[in-house]
Amino acid sequence: MKRTYLGEFEEIVLLTVAVLHESAYGVAITDELDRQTGRSVSISAVHAALHRLEEKGMLKSAMGEATAERGGRRKRLFTVTALGSRALHDIRAMRDQLWSSISPNALPAISI
Repeated sequence: MKRTYLGEFEEIVLLTVAVLHESAYGVAITDELDRQTGRSVSISAVHAALHRLEEKGMLKSAMGEATAERGGRRKRLFTVTALGSRALHDIRAMRDQLWSSISPNALPAISI
């Protein structure tokens, strides 16, 4: 099977959909990205990433119920697919392997 690569932004959007689970829609994802990363992103950038991830088969979407706070409009809710879950686990395993391969003196000390 051909491996599909993710850019950093697609990866954090996919992770954010997993964090929000059943409440993952455009505005909530944008707000959670800002809260988790301190990175202000536009809703259009999030929607573009969601569209790409759905085209790659890593997300699926469905229309939620109409809500009063949205003037009766429905939200498009996103969920991570099995392929998206596999991609995230593979990325995590690769990063963990790389981190464990770094010798203790390879990186300069930092103060947090």
